[in-house]
Amino acid sequence: MKDEESGNRLGSYLRARRELVSPAQAGLPPGRNRRVPGLRREEVALLAGISPDYYLRLERGRDKNPSPQVLEALARVLRLDDVERTYLLGLVAARPRTPRRKRPEHVPARVHELLAHLQIPAFVEGRAFDVLASNPMAVALSPRLRPGRNRLRDLLLDPEEQAFHQDWTKAAADFVAALRSTIGDDTDNPRFVELVGELALSSQRFRALWARHDVRSLDGGTTTVHHPIVGELRLHRDKLAIGDVILVVYYPDKDSDSDEKLRLLAALAHTEPAGAAHDRPADIPDPKTT
Repeated sequence: MKDEESGNRLGSYLRARRELVSPAQAGLPPGRNRRVPGLRREEVALLAGISPDYYLRLERGRDKNPSPQVLEALARVLRLDDVERTYLLGLVAARPRTPRRKRPEHVPARVHELLAHLQIPAFVEGRAFDVLASNPMAVALSPRLRPGRNRLRDLLLDPEEQAFHQDWTKAAADFVAALRSTIGDDTDNPRFVELVGELALSSQRFRALWARHDVRSLDGGTTTVHHPIVGELRLHRDKLAIGDVILVVYYPDKDSDSDEKLRLLAALAHTEPAGAAHDRPADIPDPKTT
């Protein structure tokens, strides 16, 4: 998290997004001998209606309080969507820092009861994609949904998890962008620092995606996965906030082929011995034990 540690998160974000916009996308001629990817600083300044010197000060962290009008102009030039625009504005907006969490993320007892009653894959995750609790159906869907696992780490480093996703490239990009969005200004949170540091050392794909500064909301949606026993499953995903944690559920269209396959998985899940790890309460794991 080098850019966050430098205190120049606005400049880092502007630079990363500038490099992702081509001259053609901005309505400019490509020119010759361009030595930088994307737009030059002076081109961004011209298109946003500000001076090149002022834009340079923004990127270098010499001016950290641009007006909303300037930020809106930059968002337009950099082709930011609504989530990215909100993130850009949040980098500047004055707001109180959230106190550092001094206790592990906790799954309420009633949520464990809920998981036990759900007949679809369901699990609880923390802000850093740590799996804190799960039901037998979730583990039948993927053994990597047991408590103590980290979904992002598995996605980037576990070959079985990569094969599980029909579109692994998109899934990895979405998860990394969602992590950056979740972190927000909580850049000194020990769990985030630990996870980002670990993945930066162990995954080239993570380093490349993290450098893009993409931000994304990873809430509801539909995904296709390849289960090693029942084959392809098309599932909807919903996320529900419960206090400090998130309940995630996966479910198919009723009476669909995936619905039938999920019922087969349910039968398999019921054959697992009682007292499995996913039936126990779990807090944030020590990554060295996963």
